Amino acid sequence: MSTWNILEKKDKMTQSELLAGLIDEAEAIVVGIGAGMSAATGFVYTGPRFKDNFPDFIEKYNFFDMLQAFVFMDWESPEEMWAFKSRFVKLNYFDQPEGLAYTQLREVLESRNYHVITTNADTAFYRSNYDMDKVYRCQGEYGLIQCYDFCHQQAYPLSPEWNQEMVDKQENMEIPTEIMPRCPRCGQFMEINKRDAVRDMVEDYDFHRQRKLYESFLADNQEKKVLYLESGVGTTTPQFIRDPFQDMTGENENAVYVTMNRKPYRIKEDARERTVRITEDIAETFADVHQLLMK
Repeated sequence: MSTWNILEKKDKMTQSELLAGLIDEAEAIVVGIGAGMSAATGFVYTGPRFKDNFPDFIEKYNFFDMLQAFVFMDWESPEEMWAFKSRFVKLNYFDQPEGLAYTQLREVLESRNYHVITTNADTAFYRSNYDMDKVYRCQGEYGLIQCYDFCHQQAYPLSPEWNQEMVDKQENMEIPTEIMPRCPRCGQFMEINKRDAVRDMVEDYDFHRQRKLYESFLADNQEKKVLYLESGVGTTTPQFIRDPFQDMTGENENAVYVTMNRKPYRIKEDARERTVRITEDIAETFADVHQLLMK
């Protein structure tokens, strides 16, 4: 069993110092990013950011946050659905600014042996100039659209100009029928390429290419000193990041699992001995780590 030298000093270190030491000592780093990471950088789905952009939908449907609204299925029409989703995509994809914590993490990682898996579908990784071949977007992207009936396995880019037209031309919470995205194969209306708990999502060639790159990285590094770094991951979809990270830590005695989360989620027994909990603010922690490692 490999010894992580930094863990022998952990009782005398801050959480940021410990994380910086683990990153520096790791032979491979697998990063799992969830919604809590984007929330820590200000991209929240509640509060003024939600209320200021969707007052009409909140009044009509009593939505309490953007996530509840995004997965809502009982729209009166596809035109109404796209009125909401075009505004949502503008806010959370096309107009989303750079997130400092994402950029600081990228600068820490880019000279190291790493790969990222994320359940987020926003543009945070693009805005912070990540090598997107190292980012597996396992839940889809807000900037891609697919046939509502899944008639074929291909996602298409939604252009910012088209999306903006849907935002600009909507009236009474509906877009004009003639500008609604339509499937080029069957003519059905289209929807965002984002995984749904019931209906799943279209997985095309590029999606499978991303997954293969990620799985190859895992296989190539599975016996090394691997740091499984999980940031802002909850329990909504544990099958993508949380459960596999803990399983892989349990299978590799050289691995360490770090969870950055203020909630004391249960850790599987096999991974418990080699788990480090970071409970301090995600953005502040990455700022500290960046300062420590980028001197």
